[in-house]
Amino acid sequence: MGMTAELHSRRKVLTTGAAVAGAAAGAVVLTACGSDSTPSGSTAAPPAAAPGETLTALSDIQVGQAKAAKTADGKDVIVTRTAEGTAAAFSAICTHQGCAVVPEGAELKCPCHNSIFDAATGAVKKGPADQPLPSIAVKVTNGQVVTA
Repeated sequence: MGMTAELHSRRKVLTTGAAVAGAAAGAVVLTACGSDSTPSGSTAAPPAAAPGETLTALSDIQVGQAKAAKTADGKDVIVTRTAEGTAAAFSAICTHQGCAVVPEGAELKCPCHNSIFDAATGAVKKGPADQPLPSIAVKVTNGQVVTA
């Protein structure tokens, strides 16, 4: 009887150990699905850009459309021509998991998880993102969209 009890005890230790190891491995795999970017539900700071930094020529964007651009230090931004002589700009980094959004007409789409943002306002039109894209202050000067 001592031998049988000992086998059951070892079997229980082995199966319990395997279950704990499997759960730990699962946690590592789930963690790998995330990113080092700002998590969902928090607001990301827009890319810092020095005032007066040119992002793009206004004439390069049709009214109601958007264009991807970069700040002087290489940060991804989106510039939208909201009217004939005005523009808006936003961080191009999706507030869900940190992928770069892509302009498609009057929308900005995240290729990673299919969030959709309004190109004119940065507002979320379709999740999983639940926070708008952070805006960047811009103005039009001499036909150029520049940071304000």
